[in-house]
Amino acid sequence: MRTACRPRPDAEDDGRVLPPPTPGDGPAGLVCSGRGCRRPATWGLLWNNPRLHDAERRKTWLACDEHRERLSTHLQVRGFLRDVVPAADLTGGRS
Repeated sequence: MRTACRPRPDAEDDGRVLPPPTPGDGPAGLVCSGRGCRRPATWGLLWNNPRLHDAERRKTWLACDEHRERLSTHLQVRGFLRDVVPAADLTGGRS
């Protein structure tokens, strides 16, 4: 059963409607963490909050090409961004 397309919550700027992700889209079916985005993730943003996490701990946000810079900037201005890697690297190269 296929889910109907629905407007993104932040679609006031362009009115685009995005379909739900299809199993197999992007590496291991990973989906962008951008608000309202359902595109396949192509990037992994590795981060931690040094006030809460050990220096070695890494949390992950996923990003499509469109949201990579915005999400990276959000983490970077807070001093949380540690690394940006291709999403395929997060899944051990599996697609």
